[in-house]
Amino acid sequence: MSRPDAQPDSGEFLSIFLNDIPLIDTRAPIEFDKGAFPTSVSLPLMTNEERAQVGTCYKQRGQQAAIELGHQLVCGEIKEQRVAAWVDFARRHPQGYLYCWRGGLRSQTCQQWLAEAGCDYPRIGGGYKAMRRFLIDEFERICAAQPFLLLGGRTGCNKTALIEESPRAADLEGLANHLGSSFGRRPGGQPTQLSFENALAISLLKAEQQMAPADQPILLEDEGRMVGHCAVPPPLQQAMARSRIVVLEVPLDERIEHTYRNYILNKLEEWRQQLGEIAAFDAFAEDLTQSLYRVRKRLGGVRYREIGELLEQALTAHRAGDPELHRGWIEPLLVDYYDPMYDYQLSSRTDLIVFRGDRAVVRDYLSTDQNSTANHH
Repeated sequence: MSRPDAQPDSGEFLSIFLNDIPLIDTRAPIEFDKGAFPTSVSLPLMTNEERAQVGTCYKQRGQQAAIELGHQLVCGEIKEQRVAAWVDFARRHPQGYLYCWRGGLRSQTCQQWLAEAGCDYPRIGGGYKAMRRFLIDEFERICAAQPFLLLGGRTGCNKTALIEESPRAADLEGLANHLGSSFGRRPGGQPTQLSFENALAISLLKAEQQMAPADQPILLEDEGRMVGHCAVPPPLQQAMARSRIVVLEVPLDERIEHTYRNYILNKLEEWRQQLGEIAAFDAFAEDLTQSLYRVRKRLGGVRYREIGELLEQALTAHRAGDPELHRGWIEPLLVDYYDPMYDYQLSSRTDLIVFRGDRAVVRDYLSTDQNSTANHH
């Protein structure tokens, strides 16, 4: 599948990220696992072990000896399997690219082997390192130059639905694969810090590109410094600290219902998809029990024991087929733990609140240009 019109080797990172271009990451799995891009797939030239051997050889005997060792380790059937995987990816994603750490020997080797297999495929000059540098620079520029608007509100307001409706927004919880609270862990686990930062930068680039009035802010949920174990990078923390806030107000019964659906029914379903029917409930129950244990100090001993007993009763009934009792412990947890904490955090920033109201009026406010920065100077 030789392509006479093949793209040149590319430095056009903005286009790659905005258009979700598929990418082959040829680095070793250990490098990929530390940090990658949302559309990249790990199809390494060498395994972790092979890479370690070549690295040792390079230090002891120099580049040429390391290259020769690499060709000895990746040859014959092993080489054929890896080239076949790259060719398959290239056929399915003709618009894609491949890269290594710095755009050096590994991606050049992959590109050469692909060409020998009749497949011209472009690689990214500068590799992962150059793309990561581009994202860091763009992220810092956006945080300094773009206005942001924070959507606040007590736990269970379903702020995420309004974030998802807005074309000019970034979903921090979605990017971190976490529901943003002590009970927010999700079965699939979280991305690494580097992968989270990469995805966040790309999300902000996309939000910035949306057709909107020039001074229309980018909408974010009013999050703390940490979303699970993913840290919001300092430039965005600083931008959020000075951003205006819209507060969504939702009645307690609706918040209980949303929390019940999101943290109980949906979460159990996620565990089922992850672990299968039999193991799912035990993992789900352990997750809830541990989450409650983590907030015991803030709740105080007596309240922790009371809510713990309600949780145990709910889990027993749920295991027998009736999940309804969960609402009984969700309500005191919202009223005694989450609400006082959120109200306290918001009390120090009341001067930044520009609007508050129910879902209908907040949605209306967010969808009109009345929330542009020009109207608040």
